[in-house]
Amino acid sequence: MVTGAARGIGAAISAVLAREGATVLGVDLPADEATLGATMSDLGGLVLPLNMCDTDAGQRLAAFAHGQGKSIDILVHNAGITRDKMLRNMKPEWWDSVLEINLNAMVRCNQQLLEDGLAANARLVCISSVGGIAGNAGQTNYAATKSGVIGYVDALSKQLAGTGRVANAVAPGFIETQMTHAMPFVTREVARRLNAFSQGGLPVDVAEAVNFMAGPLALGLGGITLRVCGQSVVGQ
Repeated sequence: MVTGAARGIGAAISAVLAREGATVLGVDLPADEATLGATMSDLGGLVLPLNMCDTDAGQRLAAFAHGQGKSIDILVHNAGITRDKMLRNMKPEWWDSVLEINLNAMVRCNQQLLEDGLAANARLVCISSVGGIAGNAGQTNYAATKSGVIGYVDALSKQLAGTGRVANAVAPGFIETQMTHAMPFVTREVARRLNAFSQGGLPVDVAEAVNFMAGPLALGLGGITLRVCGQSVVGQ
């Protein structure tokens, strides 16, 4: 299962997992159902339009998987938003929406799926950000949630110890996506040049890291956050 799977990093993660033989359940907002359907159609995947902020989202995911005669072996929490503003100008609703979508919804969903829906040896991979390690000006809300993801994965891995299930995180740096294309030109160029290769990363770079975390080569890892940032100086 991949949330935020319609486009960008979520679509790339879905494609790489499908390449490795997974049947991908793509989840995204009902408003993006057409795009999600096209993405999953190309991969032979399943489509579930769902707002992950719904309080019963995890239960509905479990019910959908059971309806397909399956359980969820790999759970990738990729859905997220930004609502950037310097803290002194931050609207309360912008703070609350980023916290709810980027962190609260993921925690609530996992609590429900751990009761019913996850395979006995499930791999959970949560998408954080280098912004959650070093912070970014104007992204206090976003950085708080992505730092929260790192701490949550560390705590969850201890909770899952001995159960056969494992939780890890992947923290991308600047990745060329529709969301980053909306950034001011100068900000984008600075982010690219902080990369050791003087370029932005690609969604497939994050997807391959997720694939590693979800596969047998990472069985000895738990509570780890893997950076995908091109040796960016941010947070070093």
